[in-house]
Amino acid sequence: MDRRIAARTVLGLDIGGTKTACAEGTLDGRILQRIEMPTRAIQPFSETFPEIVGNLNSLISTANLESRSVAAISVSIGGPLKIGEGVLIDPPHLPGWHGVALKAQLRQAFPEIPVHVEHDGNAGALAEFHFGVGRDRRDLRHLIFLTFGTGIGAGFIVNGRILRGATDTAGEIGHWRLAEDGPLAFGKRGCWESFASGAGLIHLAAQMFPARWRQDTPIRELVEAMLTDDYEAMEVARVAGHWMGRGLALLIDALNPQVIVFGSLGVVLGERILGPARKVIAEEALPQAAAVCELLPSALGSSIGDIAALMAAITEPGL
Repeated sequence: MDRRIAARTVLGLDIGGTKTACAEGTLDGRILQRIEMPTRAIQPFSETFPEIVGNLNSLISTANLESRSVAAISVSIGGPLKIGEGVLIDPPHLPGWHGVALKAQLRQAFPEIPVHVEHDGNAGALAEFHFGVGRDRRDLRHLIFLTFGTGIGAGFIVNGRILRGATDTAGEIGHWRLAEDGPLAFGKRGCWESFASGAGLIHLAAQMFPARWRQDTPIRELVEAMLTDDYEAMEVARVAGHWMGRGLALLIDALNPQVIVFGSLGVVLGERILGPARKVIAEEALPQAAAVCELLPSALGSSIGDIAALMAAITEPGL
């Protein structure tokens, strides 16, 4: 292997509503080092950005000491956003970042390094397609990836290619209204994100069991209760899984995927959410479409966010 190619790496930023991971990875998706920090999403971007820059500079220093050359900076972040310009519009899980020209800010901080930005749903779909469930499946052409973190979004691979849509908003499924009533998110009561996302699970728990959980309960607390099969927590998971299934049935009918892959909480909770979802899909989706669609937690496991963060650069022609 050409040593110059082997020494070239990518810095990835996985920016979520709760945490931001800064990682260095290879062009074949191996993570070499990472630094994690809280996103502090309600704070102004200007207060958070210096820490991100400092973490990236730390990764660059280590890479240089180990004779690696950083070829690009790659970002995975929730939308809505203008992907080509790297401008955030109004991502609901990042209220302090609305209108931020993220790509321009990074280019100003690192003028010698190309910067690429991708919607986190698309980035996750690309990561799973190239390095996860699709690595050894030559027949795989139709894949949906669900972020299922603080919020919920999707990435669509159709006929082997990512689908961004006319305004880069393909995959913004979190605002889909699944019911006339329910928790409030995206300014819509009963939308998908209000039922089945990290924030949605908390909203649902507070609605179902207000004496135990509040709107400001940390998601970790609820998830830990689910992992012990606590009765009330599992009731929340069952209801969330039901609504997850309602949304998935629509996606299966519309896009006829071979596989739907779940990131983040889908990896942690697994069948606690997917089991109830499967039952609804069996009742509501077209039988021939449901029969060929697998529901799977990310094959990349807990590394999905870090590897997805590399994909905007890795899939850029000519890197």
